[in-house]
Amino acid sequence: MASLEFKLPDLGEGLTEAEIVRWLVEVGDVVAVDQPVVEVETAKAMVEVPCPYGGVVTARFGEEGTELPVGSPLLTVAVGAAASEGGSPGPAEHGAAAGEGRAVGEGRAAGNGRAAGDGDSGSGNVLVGYGTTAPAARRRRVRPGARSTNGVVRDTRATSAAPAAPAVPAAPATPAVPPAGPVPVISPLVRRLARENGVDLRQLDGSGPEGLILRTDVERAIRPPEAAHAPAPVPARAASAATAERLPLKGVRGAVADKLSRSRREIPDATCWVDADATELMAARAAMNSVGSGPKVSVLALLARICAAALARFPELNSTVDTEAREIVRLPEVHLGFAAQTERGLVVPVVRDAHTRNVESLGEELVRLTEAARTGRLTPAQLTGGTFTLNNYGVFGVDGSTPIINHPEAAMLGVGRIVPKPWVHEGELAVRQVVQLSLTFDHRVCDGAAAGGFLRYVADCVEHPALLLRTF
Repeated sequence: MASLEFKLPDLGEGLTEAEIVRWLVEVGDVVAVDQPVVEVETAKAMVEVPCPYGGVVTARFGEEGTELPVGSPLLTVAVGAAASEGGSPGPAEHGAAAGEGRAVGEGRAAGNGRAAGDGDSGSGNVLVGYGTTAPAARRRRVRPGARSTNGVVRDTRATSAAPAAPAVPAAPATPAVPPAGPVPVISPLVRRLARENGVDLRQLDGSGPEGLILRTDVERAIRPPEAAHAPAPVPARAASAATAERLPLKGVRGAVADKLSRSRREIPDATCWVDADATELMAARAAMNSVGSGPKVSVLALLARICAAALARFPELNSTVDTEAREIVRLPEVHLGFAAQTERGLVVPVVRDAHTRNVESLGEELVRLTEAARTGRLTPAQLTGGTFTLNNYGVFGVDGSTPIINHPEAAMLGVGRIVPKPWVHEGELAVRQVVQLSLTFDHRVCDGAAAGGFLRYVADCVEHPALLLRTF
């Protein structure tokens, strides 16, 4: 039997650290190859990390909420037949397992592939869904006897026998805790809020659908209703100076801050905008949704289709700039990002190959990615590789904005709210559905003529959706 150490793997896309959100196994549990053992939050997504070894968990490193750099130990696993049976290995078996452990460790250095002599003790997977898989083992305890040393929880009975230690007095019994089991919480922010305020989620009755625990439920537990309506105490004069609250720029918010700052430093951006009569676009949407039984067509899906058509006419805006080579790189595919506001902050999921999709396909993908963003399940691959971004800030009830370009892209289309306004239509004043469109673009990739032409074509398609039928 050997004890193998599993380290936080490189999750890709240049990520160097991750925060432990939730442990999925405990010390003493038996895990199978590729079984998810911990849920971590990176600057881009929530990820379940599978363990490449099968055996008994003998130690976990880091509490929930701890941020670890890539390469830090996550847990140790006792592998080998003795580990699964709960027995102690003999000398020969121990030597063989130790050699196996070295081979496994060397074969895992690159993060994938199998090592010679590895057998079924590990796969090298770093993300669920890649490489070999094995059915998840039912979690069970091997035996009691876990203890904590220097902040690391270890099972003192899962490894080979050690010299007897002097007897120590038994620790006082800990208070009873609710039985383990799934907690009806989706949002990682709700979990963090409960953890930081010492709220036991298992003691709460969720007010959401099917008992889902919401943020308001946790806030109510932190400050009961009677306390919420109680008058706030008047601070003493000597203690009237309030302490400023400091919020760390990490995770999604930190990544967004870094990207926006870099965009402002490197990209000489300019913005142009135009008002458009969206009455016919809204009428076309209503007509599409009045026939058939498929999913409803959204305004965002129509705008995504218009963007793809406009980029085919003005490929300058589907570009990036190679600053080292001093070259403009025009990209052959349109990978359309769209801004989505979530509890974790602003994220930009990417619809791959948007130029090959029709309105129905775009709508389905937008719904799928939006739901993944809402639940914090977007993968790093779904948040990178965009070539152009669509930002519908009209959902916030505003008319206009000057968005910051999503580096390293070259442009972003902003869409305000669609509201009834006075408009001259066919020579007469009428009330029409009007929207403001704005385009922020990298002035290195094109001049105002191309940017204006792109925006004018988008506005024309909004005002006369039938224009799309001429080219697609």
